Amino acid sequence: MFKKKVVRPSGPLTQSVLRDWLVEYVAGHLKVGEDDIDTSVTFEAFGLDSRTAVQVSGALEKVVERRLSPGLLYEYQTIDELSAHLAKELG
Repeated sequence: MFKKKVVRPSGPLTQSVLRDWLVEYVAGHLKVGEDDIDTSVTFEAFGLDSRTAVQVSGALEKVVERRLSPGLLYEYQTIDELSAHLAKELG
């Protein structure tokens, strides 16, 4: 199981910052390079299961410092969609 200390990015949580954090997290989980992560591909296509979705959501809660729905990755199915949604919610 992928465990990594969650580090909150410094500065404002823009869409770009959130996208970069998600790319790093997913790449770490999949044990691939960040360049191998296509942000327009669905989380499901990466092979992320429901347990991993809950882990991502939990880690994101620490980044955005607010409670998030565990189903967030099913509602916003790509890194691009999720980072845009979160940036809008936080903005």
